[in-house]
This record gives sequence, C-alpha cells and structure tokens, in this order.
Amino acid sequence: MYPALFSLLRRLDPEWTHEAGMTVIRAAGLPGLRRLVAGAWAPSPSSATTVMGLRFRTPFGLAAGFDKNAVAVAGLGALGFGHVEVGTVTPKAQPGNPSPRLFRLPEDQGLINRMGFNNDGVAHMASRLRAIRTLQDRPVVGVNIGKNRATPPEEATSDYVHVAREISALADYLVVNVSSPNTPGLRALGDMRQLEPLVEAVIAEAGSTPVLVKVSPDAADEELREVAEFVSSSGLAGLVATNTTVRRDGLVTSAEKVAQMGEGGVSGAPLASRSLEVLRLVREAVGDKCVISVGGVMTGGDVRARLDAGADLVQAYTAFVYRGPLLARHIDREMAA
Repeated sequence: MYPALFSLLRRLDPEWTHEAGMTVIRAAGLPGLRRLVAGAWAPSPSSATTVMGLRFRTPFGLAAGFDKNAVAVAGLGALGFGHVEVGTVTPKAQPGNPSPRLFRLPEDQGLINRMGFNNDGVAHMASRLRAIRTLQDRPVVGVNIGKNRATPPEEATSDYVHVAREISALADYLVVNVSSPNTPGLRALGDMRQLEPLVEAVIAEAGSTPVLVKVSPDAADEELREVAEFVSSSGLAGLVATNTTVRRDGLVTSAEKVAQMGEGGVSGAPLASRSLEVLRLVREAVGDKCVISVGGVMTGGDVRARLDAGADLVQAYTAFVYRGPLLARHIDREMAA
C-alpha cells in the first residue's frame, strides 16, 4: 500500500509531506491510540538489548533529524522504534537554511538535505522531554546537540555546554554533533585539537548521562581512527557513525538534476557502503565503547549486517521516507526471517 501512496507523495514538496506525516505520527502517540498501535507493532521480545546501561526493546532506532523538536516520540515508540534520537537542538531557536532545503533522490533511494539545524531551541526541548519522561513504555530518547549558526567556532563549546546543562538530566544519552555539513564551520570542530576540549566540557556538564560524538563519513580513515582511539580512552560512551556525506559520486540521478538541488548532505542508500566501512574501522579502534551505526540502512538485512559488523545499535532515517511509517515493524520481521 505504501509504495502506491509514495508515488503520489513524491510529487509533493518533501518538507511539507514530512510535516504532514509528523502530524499522523503524533496522533499515533495519543494515549488511547498509542496502546492500540504499540500492541500491534511491538518489536519481538527477543530483540531487546542493553547498551550504555540502558534497556532497548530493539537495537533499531530512528536517527536524529527526523523528530527535531521531540514532538512525536510517543508515536514513534508506538510504531516500534527501540530508541529515538531527537534534535539537533541548539541553545536558541533558529529557522535553519532557506527553503527549498530537502530533496528526494528516488532513483537512488536517497535524500539531499541542507536543513541547517532548524529547531525550537533547548528550552522548548527541555519542556517536551519532561513530559516524555512521564510516559510508560517510552522508547529510549537520545538528544543530538549542536551550536547555533551565529555562534563563532571559537565560542562553540559554550553552546554545547549550555544545551547539555539544560537537558542532560532529561535525556537518556547525548550526541555531540560536529559532523553536519549544513552549518558553516561545524565540521572543523571535529579536528582533535578542538574536539577534545569540547567533548570534555560536555561530559563534565552531562554528569551520569552517556555522551557520544557523531562522525562524518567524509573524514579520512586516519582521522576517524584518531577520533575512535580518543573515544576509547576518554569519558565518552561511544560514537555515532555516520552523518550525511557531501560526496555526489556514484549517484544514479543525473548530475544535472543533482546540481539543480544544490548543496547539502546525501543520506540513504548511496551512503551505505561508506557507512559500513566506517563502522568496521571505528569498531576496531574504539574498544568496548558503544557504536551506533547509521547511514544507508534500508532493510532488516542491513540492520543485521551492521550488528554483525560490530554495531551495538542501528539507526535509519531515509528508509522511513521510502518504506513508510511501518518501517520498524518491517525491519523487525525481516531480522527475524
């Protein structure tokens, strides 16, 4: 049914259809409906796992960027996701980059986005997280944190620390995002000379809440190995591999169409090979710390391959667009098969 619906949806603006879909997902999180939906699409009990001292109903979760403002966590949990990573959230609300800023690559099962950390700000996020923590049977909730676009790179640490101070006690884990390609200067923070003091400041503020760092697929292998070795010897709980890529090679979509879409990070199937490469590289170097694998995960077979390659948890985003709201249920059945 969903493929037929998607053939219609693909004619509409991607960001508009996302917001329309979020309205439906939020409805699925309403008290009475949530119990009904969760009862129908709960993951298999055998899928449960414990990572970072947290109990996950399934290792499969939803990546950051889908629910930027933590407005649909209850509905997403009812749909079968074991965890939901919300955000990226910044100290102050910001509109993000001008529209259009989200594009589909259906021939590639991918997306291009240059959203630019559009979000309601940390105060609104904190209020919603307080309400989420009162829910029974909620999924694990991670919070992806970043800096405001207007904050100079040399002052970025204060932004990350401010967000951590406001929400660390309300989140199950935090992810320091220094790898999005859509905020000018952000990826420079991934350089070890800047990354180490930044994450140490966030860890100090986060207290007992696990902190991870999200890495870029476009970083050289040597740089990724250096970050992974730092994670293994630091107070970080692990890392998330990977963010979106600015590379355009290997796409089936015509170069002319891609050029018309402009700048932004590519996600979905085109990222699968590199994301799996990075997973194997960092798993070897990170020791026993947590690794969350994301990038090009479209099927239950992809989830199984990531787990077999050493991932503790696996996330998807673009697959939700192409496979629909029952994605988690499809993944759970495919993994069982």
